[in-house]
Amino acid sequence: MSAGGSKVTLSCASGEGNVTEGHTRALFLQPAWDYLRQNHHDLLRSPLFPVGLSVSTYFLLVALYTALDLLAPTRPRLNRYRLHPDHAVGWPDIRPALGVTVYNHLLYIFPAAAAQWLWRPPTPLPREAPTLWSFFLGVLGCTVVFDFQYYLWHLLHHRVPWLYRTFHAVHHQYQRPFGLVTQYLSGWELFSVGFWATVDPVLLRCHCLTAWAFMVFNIYVSTEDHCGYDFPWAVHNLVPFGLWGGAPKHDAHHQRPGTNFAPFFSHWDRLGGTHAVPAPPGRRKD
Repeated sequence: MSAGGSKVTLSCASGEGNVTEGHTRALFLQPAWDYLRQNHHDLLRSPLFPVGLSVSTYFLLVALYTALDLLAPTRPRLNRYRLHPDHAVGWPDIRPALGVTVYNHLLYIFPAAAAQWLWRPPTPLPREAPTLWSFFLGVLGCTVVFDFQYYLWHLLHHRVPWLYRTFHAVHHQYQRPFGLVTQYLSGWELFSVGFWATVDPVLLRCHCLTAWAFMVFNIYVSTEDHCGYDFPWAVHNLVPFGLWGGAPKHDAHHQRPGTNFAPFFSHWDRLGGTHAVPAPPGRRKD
């Protein structure tokens, strides 16, 4: 599972609502949206903005996690949060993952961004911000739809040997994921994930502010799933009842590739009989 980059320009829904919603909008998102439109209008309308937002968010997060990986062996208080505290992540692990990530950006993402800049019109920016309710509902809706799409894609690419060997096996070269493994992918997987992450907000008629928030959230939780840490503030520790998978369950998928196919939620794996509970740290394979 991976973080997706934006490949096409987003269309922004107007975000109109009733009187109560309008009041909520005025209290929360409208002032921020007015500021962005007035001070960064040309930047936000650029077809390159979603790509730049995705790429910068991803590299910022992996830089943070890579710094933690390099510090962890000498910081016991940090190392205790690692899923594999006895296996240090060093430059021999980081270099190949970084190389594939840079290669994918140079070969796929940057040329697609250049084509988008040349051929796509500027993004229209509506005057009204989304309501706070529609903002959070839109992010949640996109997350649920994306989770289902990738669950099916992921399951299919594990169950069909040719698809696994040709496209997905590269991601499983690492049995103990860390931040940079998030986009250690084939070009086909990178394109598929990026396509859904971009198109889902359009299909759900989200305001562009909602679409950009989903894009950042998607990258954040995808990177967190691969980070190799179980921090108390991680999403899976904040969402109750075990509804969210998180890094421990995705780490278990890399250990046992026939389990935990859903990228975020856990309900599809429970329904499909592919859910697996991560082993305690002391019993994980290192």
